[in-house]
Amino acid sequence: MDAQETNEVKGVLESGWIGLGPKTEEFEKALEVYLGNKHIITTNSATAALHLALIVAGVTEGDEVISPSLTFVSTNHVILYQKATPVFCDVDPETLCADPKDVIKKITSKTKAIIVVHYGGHAVDMDPILMAARKKNIMVIEDAAHALGGKYKGKMLGTIGDFGCFSFHAVKAVAMGDGGAIFTKSKKTAAMLKAYRWMGISKDTWKRQGAKKYSWQYDVQYVGYKYHTNDILSAIGLVQLGKLPQVMKRKWEIFNRYNKAFSRVNWLKIPVQKSYTTHALHNYCIKTEHRDALSSYLADQKISTTVHYEPNHFYPIYKKYAKKLPVTEKLYNEILLLPFYYGLSDQEIDYIIEKVKSFKP
Repeated sequence: MDAQETNEVKGVLESGWIGLGPKTEEFEKALEVYLGNKHIITTNSATAALHLALIVAGVTEGDEVISPSLTFVSTNHVILYQKATPVFCDVDPETLCADPKDVIKKITSKTKAIIVVHYGGHAVDMDPILMAARKKNIMVIEDAAHALGGKYKGKMLGTIGDFGCFSFHAVKAVAMGDGGAIFTKSKKTAAMLKAYRWMGISKDTWKRQGAKKYSWQYDVQYVGYKYHTNDILSAIGLVQLGKLPQVMKRKWEIFNRYNKAFSRVNWLKIPVQKSYTTHALHNYCIKTEHRDALSSYLADQKISTTVHYEPNHFYPIYKKYAKKLPVTEKLYNEILLLPFYYGLSDQEIDYIIEKVKSFKP
């Protein structure tokens, strides 16, 4: 971030309106232009967006929702918010995304929705899942928290299913501290989502303020939530969205340099990019049987690494939903994320490459 974000925030502070208002509307319209779709509703997190998607999809107690275990817990927590049952699917061993065959295998008469996660920015193979879901009237929700800017067969990730949920957390390509957004294809559904994100109220304060005279009257249509964002964060988001092309350009440079350097290292596997996807490049995830030793070695060299994620069915809260997920469980012991962000210098990249290649399994 730089003076551009500072100036935009200063403008909002000086405007006298810092809550949900005109700058948020401007940010939503900019997202709609970028994604090529008409209905984007901002929220205060991707978790909130996922929860709203399940609410509007009609998921309730007794329903089943298929989702991966290899994801951040918010993907599955929202299922529990609705008192529904998470049914964990396994993942593709190359992409780490939901395996369509296993998803389809786990559809039952109780399946109300499927949540797919575009892990690390690589697209899920959507067509088989969408085809199976349409036959059973099952809602498909894209967890696109990693995937802004990515594509599946030319279509923007997060705009392919019935709902798409995005994240603007501090580590994302568009970083506004925290925030999210939800996509829908329907004008009617968009109106419902806007009401649900603001306590079920039919018209937000800015809309009422914008009338010829302020009206304190409104309808409360649903038991809604305080899931809206505000104009301060939206001002940051607008600037960050404008910078996204240059961020992606730099991340492609880093991605390609890593791939070239590591492609002949026989004890690790580099990330794949299937022909059907344009990668959103959220992370750079290698696979190696020597993961723990490599991570410790790199830490000694002052290089930070991490693992995303511990499978959710390993956590106590999800134990009762646990089933054998052989691919997920194997990958969890192999995956490692290397430093991968816009601000990495060429010198730092060279250093990381040198130290990874110098590791002796």
